[in-house]
Amino acid sequence: MSVQPEAAADSLFRHPPLLLFVGSRSFSEFAYQIATVAIGWQVYALTGSAVYLGLVGLMQFIPSALLVFIAGHAADRYDRRRVVQACQIIQGLAAAYLGWRSFAGDLTVPEIFAVLVVFGVAAAFGDPAASALLPAVAPEGQLQRATALSTGAWQFSIVAGPAIGGLTYAISPAVPYAVMAAFWLLAAVLCGAIRLERPAAEPDPPSLGQLFAGVKFVRDNPAILGTISLDLFAVLLGGASALLPIYARDILQAGPWALGVMRAAPAVGALAMTAVLTRHPITRRAGLRMFQGVIAFGVAICVFALSKQIWLSTLALAAMGAADTISVVIRVSLVQLATPDEMRGRVGAVNYLFVNASNQLGEFESGITAALFGTIPAALIGGLGTIAVALLWMRLFPSLRKVERLE
Repeated sequence: MSVQPEAAADSLFRHPPLLLFVGSRSFSEFAYQIATVAIGWQVYALTGSAVYLGLVGLMQFIPSALLVFIAGHAADRYDRRRVVQACQIIQGLAAAYLGWRSFAGDLTVPEIFAVLVVFGVAAAFGDPAASALLPAVAPEGQLQRATALSTGAWQFSIVAGPAIGGLTYAISPAVPYAVMAAFWLLAAVLCGAIRLERPAAEPDPPSLGQLFAGVKFVRDNPAILGTISLDLFAVLLGGASALLPIYARDILQAGPWALGVMRAAPAVGALAMTAVLTRHPITRRAGLRMFQGVIAFGVAICVFALSKQIWLSTLALAAMGAADTISVVIRVSLVQLATPDEMRGRVGAVNYLFVNASNQLGEFESGITAALFGTIPAALIGGLGTIAVALLWMRLFPSLRKVERLE
């Protein structure tokens, strides 16, 4: 007997391990989004330098690049719940330190950068472990819906987190750090309460080969290699969000409020698509739908690039978020389903490095092309490049295009 979509979706909200996992990840993401506003604002207030703002991201990216293999092995070697919980506790304590130093009025930029490195180390270990934990907390046969639910909660954090950061920073620079500490510690409590119904596989003994097994596994599996590399190059070329301040001020001539609206628009579109996918998951031609989602993402970037109206720009950005959610849900589900449980941490670490690199380098690419060719051509080049990558990947990875179902 087949399960009705409504009943299957409702079952997600009656599954405690998944709810605890989503709650834990949501509080973590809220804390991170608050940090992006509070730390960025405080660094700029202390230095007045755009270079220091650029170093904020770099301080967090370097640990993930250096620790990717060790972090992935740790996620497969140890209890993933405890790895995630330990990282959340460390992040909470580091945020509390920033709050204490800010309250005292003695916080310095080197201290902030040192804490950012701690955040980066914790994220390097915690994110692959959390990603590998999702299939274990999802109800049997409900991974795609669980992924959509988790993605929706993440997108909601992206919308609301920066607003909380800005409002609390207006009260006092110490307040957002206190909120971050509380959110990360609450996330650790929720993570610690997760009880797994399916036991984890016995880990392999540690060795140098096991440390780099994630890279070998990705290289030897065309579906996973194609999925992860598609994400890398699509996000790398589609980094139009870095140009939003220029669009808001110089092209749309709409002021700071337009920047806030446009920054929220992709997440609003993603939330709407998440609600659809939770109720009506993709049941056929999953591989083709993933490529179509990336192409639609690129088309939306092109529309945004050429738009001179705030309403059209906002709609294009919302469409970007919706299209990206389709491809993200399918990509995450494909990678998780094609990876044995004992390898998910190491494969997740490789994926995490690719995603981080694409986000950071994508903003850099958009800035460089904007400086060379102008803002509108840079965004248009990114959109067309994303479409070209999707079409090329369809030919390079035909088995990925032919994936029928996410099972």
